[in-house]
Amino acid sequence: MIRLLRTDDDGWYINEFRSSHNHQMLNTCAEKLHFPSHRHIDKYTRELVSQLRENNVNLSKVYSTLATFFGRVENVPFTKRCLRTLCGKLSREQADDDVRKTMAIFSEMKVQDSEFSYNVQVDDESRIRTLMWTNGRSKKQYHHFGDVVTFDTTYKTNLYDMPFGIFVGVNNHFQSVLYAGVLMRDETVDTFKWIFDEFVKMMGGKRPITILTDQARAMEVAIEDVYPDATQRWCKWHILKKAKESLGSNYTKKSDFRAEFHKLVHEMLTIEEFEDRWAALLEKYSLTKNTHLTQIYETRQKWAKPYFAGKFCARQTSTGRSESANHMLKQYVPPSCSMNLFVKQYNKLQFDREQEEGFQEKRTRLSGAVLKVNTPLEMHASKVYTRKMFEIFGGILYESGSYDVEEIIPKQKYIVTHVKAEKREKWFKCRYEVNVSDNLGYFSCICGLFEHMGMVCCHSLQVMNVLRLKEIPPRHILKRWSIHGRDNLPDHLKHYQQDMGPPDAPTYRHSALYITALEVVKMGDRNLESYKFMLDGLVDLRERGAKISAPNDGLGIAEQQVSNTGVAGGSNGKTKSCKAACSVRSVEGNHLSAGGATSVSVHPPASQGEGRTKSQDMASEGSCPNANSYNSDYSETASRLDVNVGDSMLAPEREKKRGRPTTSRDKAPYEKGSNKRSRFCSICRGKGHKSSTCPDRGDAPKKERKVGTCSKCGLPKKERKVGTCSKCGLPGHRKTTCSKPLVSSMPGVPPAHSFPGTFV
Repeated sequence: MIRLLRTDDDGWYINEFRSSHNHQMLNTCAEKLHFPSHRHIDKYTRELVSQLRENNVNLSKVYSTLATFFGRVENVPFTKRCLRTLCGKLSREQADDDVRKTMAIFSEMKVQDSEFSYNVQVDDESRIRTLMWTNGRSKKQYHHFGDVVTFDTTYKTNLYDMPFGIFVGVNNHFQSVLYAGVLMRDETVDTFKWIFDEFVKMMGGKRPITILTDQARAMEVAIEDVYPDATQRWCKWHILKKAKESLGSNYTKKSDFRAEFHKLVHEMLTIEEFEDRWAALLEKYSLTKNTHLTQIYETRQKWAKPYFAGKFCARQTSTGRSESANHMLKQYVPPSCSMNLFVKQYNKLQFDREQEEGFQEKRTRLSGAVLKVNTPLEMHASKVYTRKMFEIFGGILYESGSYDVEEIIPKQKYIVTHVKAEKREKWFKCRYEVNVSDNLGYFSCICGLFEHMGMVCCHSLQVMNVLRLKEIPPRHILKRWSIHGRDNLPDHLKHYQQDMGPPDAPTYRHSALYITALEVVKMGDRNLESYKFMLDGLVDLRERGAKISAPNDGLGIAEQQVSNTGVAGGSNGKTKSCKAACSVRSVEGNHLSAGGATSVSVHPPASQGEGRTKSQDMASEGSCPNANSYNSDYSETASRLDVNVGDSMLAPEREKKRGRPTTSRDKAPYEKGSNKRSRFCSICRGKGHKSSTCPDRGDAPKKERKVGTCSKCGLPKKERKVGTCSKCGLPGHRKTTCSKPLVSSMPGVPPAHSFPGTFV
């Protein structure tokens, strides 16, 4: 061994020399990497490995990436085993003090986004039971497009084996948008009730019209209790998945049954059409007694498309968007990751979705639409819809060319018939009735596509072409699909929206009142005493002026706007309920207690003052008449939460599964155990017993088993001669395993000798 040291003039000198070596000489250079001297990894490489592992890069790819920095794999100064040890150490460091790190991330997000809010539910041991969070961008998206929501809990690959639920919607570009994420410990009715209730509170009180979920019974019960007026629909993706597991060879890629079954599920528009096709399909493939098909047919009102013809679903027939969001999340989150890393990677996914949305916004505003038919209706649609929705409209317009229109009552009733009706299946509906009302302002078709999706159907579109309409009627242009989908203002300011046209010139009295009110607001916002004085005065003025302002001369700006626009909007002009229109904000740092579990919610603050006066309560009631029902849900405490909240909470207990971590989809509770094939008794066709223990068997003798015959000699197997060893002539083994010498080589035995009863 030789030890070299530096000199003052940057030279080298031998400090120590030992002729004897402390270990044997190595045979190959690869062995030196396994010595302790080659296990050191510098801090810059550690940082690079940490970043790669956080972004879900597997171990082999991390090692290959490091090899590119060192030139080639042979130049890497440590082995993959050392890298695996480092990755395990990094994972343990991330999991240490997980709750405090997660709360620190939330606090940082709160500073960057004032509308960010989260809610934590802990158990009696102060361990996190449920964690839900959302940001201001998601709240705005929900305000514009929160009429239809999908919710699914399939992602379950975190360190604590907690299912991850995600609320997903669709925007005016027909893209998936993320509303909120939630980590839960269990999937019980109480847990889902808490989740759905807190989701509405986070989003300002607006409830979804339609919600799509899987077939979990606990989720169904919770939705019926929290969203009694919402339409719940089952996931069609789960229906098809279970069909693949239950139908076996009938449900393959090359089978005709699979194609016809998908056509039945996706394309049937009317109930009569669906019922006839279902019966014909089961009879054609002899599946009338199939247990799985019978079960899903009995629950067809929950998932079949024709039964939701009058329910708005925004063209979402399954939780596929939630499934795709979970699939995308697996590309960001490594298996068995900590809670704080999970939140970080979820934010990256949300950022990428916003980037895609920005591209579609740019595409809609700057790129021109490509007209295929060049009709007035198509030109009008290109100016109203976003580019993605215009492409969908183009497909519907192309499909309308396959129909002929027959006029029954001029400008009132039409029959639309497919041009190839005689060549289509007898169960396929080919005639559709279209009713026209409101002076060519509304077209109603029995297919129900407009009520289901919000886009005019091909049958109504063909009638519009026959009537030579230049534009699509306003009632058939759903704002959520248009370029003004995000231009939503409160009811008293709707006349300032872009889609309402330019606002009328304000009258003198409106301008004077408006300017004076702004001056009062500025004065009241200077200090707390001024705020209370001005607010009390405004509330008193509102009460005394209610009687004076009752008579209406029709010269106000709001009345003039109504007179100019007429009664446009029809049923869409109805005032939204207070729960859906008003924005509800809780006091920051509320502590709720329900069902033995403590809930800690952090929302944007309602006010900065410590006390509430009668005038403040009345002002709150003025903005939302039914606000008391919401304010009662929140505690009146105003303690401010910060990072120190994480010190009083503990992380959930870790439930490590057997085997290596995986990102495969975790089955829902109702799916577990259902993959086992059911076995039936051969006598009574019942479950739970065999034919030998069947109560209906009685003393019936068993059937005699058939005896097979030899393919060579044709004799039954029982009478077949037993083979023996060709060496020793004994049965029970072959010559390859015989330990005795060959018979013909024994002294005194002729070569042609053979034992009787043996095969030679």
